[in-house]
Amino acid sequence: MVRAAVIAETTAASGISEPELGVLVCLHESGGSLRQNALAAALGWDRTRLSHLLTRMTNRGYVARDKVPNGVEVALCPAGRHVIDATLPTLEMATRRHLLDRLGPDNAKTLKALIDRLLSGEGVVAEAKTGASNAGAKRGPATDTQRCFAADLIS
Repeated sequence: MVRAAVIAETTAASGISEPELGVLVCLHESGGSLRQNALAAALGWDRTRLSHLLTRMTNRGYVARDKVPNGVEVALCPAGRHVIDATLPTLEMATRRHLLDRLGPDNAKTLKALIDRLLSGEGVVAEAKTGASNAGAKRGPATDTQRCFAADLIS
């Protein structure tokens, strides 16, 4: 419910879709450009889905794609930078209102500690050594996007 409220508020204010928001946030947090395969991995999307979205975003002037050795580089264009710069304050305020303000300071600190632990990959090494795991759990080191967003969210 919290995620849905944050995304609904953010996309309504920005005029972009949730997938477009994800791409712009990833590119923004990576310094403005990423290889297309790294972007797909960070978002957890298959390359075909991302390629179709990037074509639409290129047509809208949000991103540019350039062939580079062994791949494609995706970069934010000025229009994409403008959208993400205008959208981030709404995203942060919505996250605070729908999540952090409901928790209070002590619970927010606890949540930050839990997120830091999960994003650090703690427990992954222990599972590898013991062979124990949670069936179906998808865990491992966090992406830069996950770390950046979680840090911004809690701080």
